[in-house]
Amino acid sequence: MAMFDNTREVKVSGKVREFQWTNPHAYIQVVSQDGSGKSVEWSLEMGAPMYLYARGWRPKTLKAGNDVVVTIYPLRNGHPGGVVLDVTTPDGKKIGGKV
Repeated sequence: MAMFDNTREVKVSGKVREFQWTNPHAYIQVVSQDGSGKSVEWSLEMGAPMYLYARGWRPKTLKAGNDVVVTIYPLRNGHPGGVVLDVTTPDGKKIGGKV
């Protein structure tokens, strides 16, 4: 976790490009817009699929094109990435907890 800044939480709003249900960590690729309207792709790391499954996640929980708001601990280096704390769907439903 040393690569993540766990002293601050950031919310990333955008569309899922890909949900990667892979070992040892799952990933969500989210495309958001920066302040100037430019598309930015975020690579968001999650736990292992076995752990996520126990928290209510499934391989098809997210699909490309889904709108999401993801709360993360961002990368320390400032690049668009981080570790997922929670994901909220457009209807306000939270998926899982801190992962």
